[in-house]
Amino acid sequence: MTRRGVVIRRDAGLFGYERALYRCGLGPVAGVDEAGRGACAGPLVVAAVVLPPEARRRVPGLADSKLLTEPVRERLYDDVVAVADDWSAVVIPAGEIDGTGVHVANITGMRRAVARLARRPGYVLTDGFPVAGLGTESLAVMKGDRVAACVAAASIVAKVTRDRIMRALHTRYAEYDFAQHKGYVTAAHAAALTRYGPCDEHRKSYVNVAAHAVPTREARSSRLEDRVPAISLHGVTETA
Repeated sequence: MTRRGVVIRRDAGLFGYERALYRCGLGPVAGVDEAGRGACAGPLVVAAVVLPPEARRRVPGLADSKLLTEPVRERLYDDVVAVADDWSAVVIPAGEIDGTGVHVANITGMRRAVARLARRPGYVLTDGFPVAGLGTESLAVMKGDRVAACVAAASIVAKVTRDRIMRALHTRYAEYDFAQHKGYVTAAHAAALTRYGPCDEHRKSYVNVAAHAVPTREARSSRLEDRVPAISLHGVTETA
Protein backbone atom coordinates (compact mmCIF):
# COMPACT_ATOMS: atom_id res chain seq x y z
CA MET A 1 0.00 0.00 0.00
CA THR A 2 1.27 3.52 -0.82
CA ARG A 3 -0.12 6.65 0.77
CA ARG A 4 1.66 10.03 0.82
CA GLY A 5 4.97 8.29 0.25
CA VAL A 6 4.23 5.55 2.80
CA VAL A 7 4.88 2.03 1.51
CA ILE A 8 3.33 -0.76 3.58
CA ARG A 9 3.55 -4.41 2.66
CA ARG A 10 0.57 -6.55 3.57
CA ASP A 11 2.98 -9.20 4.86
CA ALA A 12 4.87 -6.76 7.11
CA GLY A 13 3.35 -8.23 10.24
CA LEU A 14 0.69 -6.98 12.60
CA PHE A 15 2.67 -3.83 13.46
CA GLY A 16 3.72 -3.05 9.88
CA TYR A 17 1.18 -0.29 9.30
CA GLU A 18 2.07 1.56 12.49
CA ARG A 19 5.82 1.27 11.94
CA ALA A 20 5.60 2.67 8.41
CA LEU A 21 3.30 5.53 9.41
CA TYR A 22 5.42 6.51 12.41
CA ARG A 23 8.57 6.48 10.24
CA CYS A 24 6.89 9.04 7.97
CA GLY A 25 5.91 11.28 10.88
CA LEU A 26 2.23 10.44 10.68
CA GLY A 27 1.78 9.30 14.28
CA PRO A 28 0.14 8.87 16.61
CA VAL A 29 -1.79 6.16 14.76
CA ALA A 30 -5.25 5.19 16.01
CA GLY A 31 -7.10 2.03 15.10
CA VAL A 32 -10.91 1.92 15.18
CA ASP A 33 -13.24 -1.08 15.25
CA GLU A 34 -16.69 -2.05 16.50
CA ALA A 35 -18.45 -4.94 18.19
CA GLY A 36 -22.14 -5.87 18.02
CA ARG A 37 -22.96 -4.80 14.48
CA GLY A 38 -24.54 -8.18 13.71
CA ALA A 39 -26.42 -8.57 16.98
CA CYS A 40 -30.16 -7.99 17.28
CA ALA A 41 -30.04 -7.01 20.97
CA GLY A 42 -27.79 -4.83 23.06
CA PRO A 43 -25.63 -1.87 22.09
CA LEU A 44 -23.07 -1.29 19.40
CA VAL A 45 -19.66 -0.55 20.93
CA VAL A 46 -16.95 1.29 18.99
CA ALA A 47 -13.39 1.64 20.27
CA ALA A 48 -10.35 3.65 19.23
CA VAL A 49 -6.86 2.69 20.41
CA VAL A 50 -3.45 4.31 20.00
CA LEU A 51 -0.59 1.89 20.71
CA PRO A 52 2.99 2.97 21.43
CA PRO A 53 5.77 1.66 19.17
CA GLU A 54 6.92 -0.77 21.87
CA ALA A 55 3.49 -2.42 22.18
CA ARG A 56 4.70 -5.38 20.14
CA ARG A 57 6.78 -6.53 23.11
CA ARG A 58 4.27 -5.53 25.78
CA VAL A 59 1.09 -7.07 24.33
CA PRO A 60 2.08 -10.59 23.28
CA GLY A 61 -0.64 -12.55 21.54
CA LEU A 62 -2.45 -9.50 20.18
CA ALA A 63 -4.86 -10.58 17.42
CA ASP A 64 -8.33 -10.06 16.00
CA SER A 65 -10.79 -10.47 18.88
CA LYS A 66 -12.90 -12.91 16.85
CA LEU A 67 -9.98 -15.35 16.76
CA LEU A 68 -9.54 -15.38 20.55
CA THR A 69 -11.30 -17.16 23.38
CA GLU A 70 -13.15 -15.08 25.95
CA PRO A 71 -10.51 -15.56 28.71
CA VAL A 72 -7.71 -14.56 26.32
CA ARG A 73 -9.66 -11.47 25.20
CA GLU A 74 -10.14 -10.43 28.81
CA ARG A 75 -6.39 -10.76 29.49
CA LEU A 76 -5.46 -8.87 26.34
CA TYR A 77 -8.00 -6.15 27.16
CA ASP A 78 -6.17 -5.51 30.43
CA ASP A 79 -2.83 -5.48 28.59
CA VAL A 80 -4.07 -3.11 25.87
CA VAL A 81 -5.59 -0.50 28.19
CA ALA A 82 -2.48 -0.63 30.41
CA VAL A 83 -0.07 -0.17 27.50
CA ALA A 84 -2.07 2.11 25.16
CA ASP A 85 -1.02 5.72 24.77
CA ASP A 86 -4.72 6.52 24.46
CA TRP A 87 -8.01 4.71 24.04
CA SER A 88 -11.76 5.30 24.15
CA ALA A 89 -14.95 3.27 23.88
CA VAL A 90 -18.34 4.55 22.75
CA VAL A 91 -21.57 2.71 23.58
CA ILE A 92 -24.50 3.25 21.21
CA PRO A 93 -27.76 1.88 22.66
CA ALA A 94 -30.33 -0.15 20.77
CA GLY A 95 -32.75 2.78 20.55
CA GLU A 96 -30.22 4.94 18.73
CA ILE A 97 -29.45 2.10 16.34
CA ASP A 98 -33.18 1.79 15.60
CA GLY A 99 -33.39 5.53 14.98
CA THR A 100 -30.51 5.87 12.52
CA GLY A 101 -29.75 2.38 11.23
CA VAL A 102 -26.75 0.30 12.23
CA HIS A 103 -24.37 1.60 9.54
CA VAL A 104 -24.98 5.25 10.40
CA ALA A 105 -24.68 4.40 14.09
CA ASN A 106 -21.40 2.63 13.38
CA ILE A 107 -19.92 5.60 11.52
CA THR A 108 -21.16 8.00 14.19
CA GLY A 109 -19.57 5.82 16.85
CA MET A 110 -16.22 5.83 15.02
CA ARG A 111 -16.24 9.61 14.85
CA ARG A 112 -17.12 9.87 18.54
CA ALA A 113 -14.45 7.36 19.55
CA VAL A 114 -11.71 9.27 17.71
CA ALA A 115 -12.98 12.61 19.02
CA ARG A 116 -12.79 11.32 22.61
CA LEU A 117 -9.08 10.56 22.36
CA ALA A 118 -7.05 12.95 24.48
CA ARG A 119 -4.86 13.88 21.52
CA ARG A 120 -5.94 14.04 17.90
CA PRO A 121 -4.19 11.22 16.05
CA GLY A 122 -2.02 11.92 13.04
CA TYR A 123 -3.56 8.99 11.21
CA VAL A 124 -6.52 6.64 11.68
CA LEU A 125 -6.89 3.08 10.41
CA THR A 126 -10.46 1.81 10.15
CA ASP A 127 -11.59 -1.75 9.66
CA GLY A 128 -13.12 -2.51 6.30
CA PHE A 129 -14.65 0.71 5.00
CA PRO A 130 -13.68 4.39 4.77
CA VAL A 131 -15.10 6.85 7.28
CA ALA A 132 -15.29 10.58 6.58
CA GLY A 133 -15.28 13.20 9.29
CA LEU A 134 -12.64 11.69 11.59
CA GLY A 135 -10.78 15.00 11.81
CA THR A 136 -7.55 13.62 10.36
CA GLU A 137 -6.27 11.54 7.48
CA SER A 138 -7.46 7.96 7.51
CA LEU A 139 -7.36 4.71 5.60
CA ALA A 140 -9.78 1.80 5.40
CA VAL A 141 -7.93 -1.50 5.75
CA MET A 142 -9.57 -4.71 4.60
CA LYS A 143 -9.60 -7.17 7.50
CA GLY A 144 -7.85 -4.47 9.48
CA ASP A 145 -8.33 -6.32 12.76
CA ARG A 146 -6.12 -9.10 11.36
CA VAL A 147 -3.36 -7.01 9.75
CA ALA A 148 -3.05 -3.81 11.84
CA ALA A 149 -2.18 -3.96 15.55
CA CYS A 150 -4.08 -0.83 16.60
CA VAL A 151 -7.24 -2.08 14.85
CA ALA A 152 -6.86 -5.50 16.50
CA ALA A 153 -6.48 -3.73 19.85
CA ALA A 154 -9.61 -1.68 19.17
CA SER A 155 -11.51 -4.85 18.28
CA ILE A 156 -10.56 -6.35 21.65
CA VAL A 157 -11.54 -3.24 23.62
CA ALA A 158 -14.88 -3.02 21.79
CA LYS A 159 -15.65 -6.73 22.12
CA VAL A 160 -14.76 -7.05 25.82
CA THR A 161 -16.60 -3.83 26.69
CA ARG A 162 -19.71 -5.08 24.93
CA ASP A 163 -19.50 -8.59 26.39
CA ARG A 164 -19.35 -7.11 29.89
CA ILE A 165 -22.43 -5.01 29.14
CA MET A 166 -24.31 -8.05 27.86
CA ARG A 167 -23.41 -10.07 30.95
CA ALA A 168 -24.73 -7.22 33.10
CA LEU A 169 -27.95 -7.12 31.05
CA HIS A 170 -28.35 -10.85 31.70
CA THR A 171 -28.98 -10.08 35.38
CA ARG A 172 -31.99 -7.97 34.33
CA TYR A 173 -33.25 -10.13 31.48
CA ALA A 174 -32.16 -13.65 32.42
CA GLU A 175 -34.88 -15.23 30.28
CA TYR A 176 -32.98 -14.23 27.10
CA ASP A 177 -29.61 -15.65 28.24
CA PHE A 178 -27.66 -12.62 27.00
CA ALA A 179 -24.58 -13.82 28.91
CA GLN A 180 -24.36 -16.78 26.56
CA HIS A 181 -25.08 -15.44 23.06
CA LYS A 182 -24.40 -11.72 23.71
CA GLY A 183 -27.48 -10.64 21.76
CA TYR A 184 -26.60 -12.38 18.50
CA VAL A 185 -29.09 -14.53 16.63
CA THR A 186 -29.00 -18.13 17.84
CA ALA A 187 -31.62 -20.85 18.06
CA ALA A 188 -31.91 -20.30 21.82
CA HIS A 189 -32.26 -16.53 21.38
CA ALA A 190 -34.91 -16.98 18.69
CA ALA A 191 -36.83 -19.35 20.98
CA ALA A 192 -36.73 -16.79 23.80
CA LEU A 193 -38.02 -14.08 21.44
CA THR A 194 -40.88 -16.36 20.43
CA ARG A 195 -41.77 -17.10 24.03
CA TYR A 196 -41.29 -13.70 25.68
CA GLY A 197 -41.26 -11.17 22.86
CA PRO A 198 -38.63 -8.40 22.68
CA CYS A 199 -37.33 -6.53 25.73
CA ASP A 200 -36.13 -2.93 25.88
CA GLU A 201 -32.63 -3.98 24.81
CA HIS A 202 -33.75 -5.54 21.52
CA ARG A 203 -33.35 -3.62 18.28
CA LYS A 204 -36.96 -3.19 17.26
CA SER A 205 -36.11 -2.22 13.67
CA TYR A 206 -34.60 -5.64 12.99
CA VAL A 207 -36.91 -7.94 11.06
CA ASN A 208 -36.50 -10.94 13.36
CA VAL A 209 -37.26 -8.79 16.41
CA ALA A 210 -40.18 -6.94 14.84
CA ALA A 211 -41.76 -10.28 13.94
CA HIS A 212 -42.12 -11.03 17.65
CA ALA A 213 -43.19 -7.57 18.80
CA VAL A 214 -46.06 -7.56 21.28
CA PRO A 215 -48.68 -4.84 20.65
CA THR A 216 -48.69 -2.04 23.21
CA ARG A 217 -51.46 -1.92 25.81
CA GLU A 218 -52.92 1.12 24.05
CA ALA A 219 -52.97 -0.70 20.70
CA ARG A 220 -54.59 -3.78 22.23
CA SER A 221 -57.18 -1.62 23.98
CA SER A 222 -57.95 0.28 20.79
CA ARG A 223 -58.56 -2.87 18.81
CA LEU A 224 -60.80 -4.28 21.55
CA GLU A 225 -62.89 -1.10 21.60
CA ASP A 226 -63.26 -1.27 17.84
CA ARG A 227 -64.76 -4.73 18.23
CA VAL A 228 -67.16 -3.95 21.08
CA PRO A 229 -69.96 -2.21 19.09
CA ALA A 230 -70.08 -4.98 16.50
CA ILE A 231 -70.11 -7.66 19.18
CA SER A 232 -72.81 -5.97 21.30
CA LEU A 233 -75.22 -5.47 18.38
CA HIS A 234 -75.28 -9.08 17.27
CA GLY A 235 -78.38 -10.96 18.47
CA VAL A 236 -80.02 -7.87 19.97
CA THR A 237 -83.78 -7.48 19.22
CA GLU A 238 -85.99 -4.53 19.98
CA THR A 239 -88.68 -4.98 22.58
CA ALA A 240 -91.92 -3.08 22.86
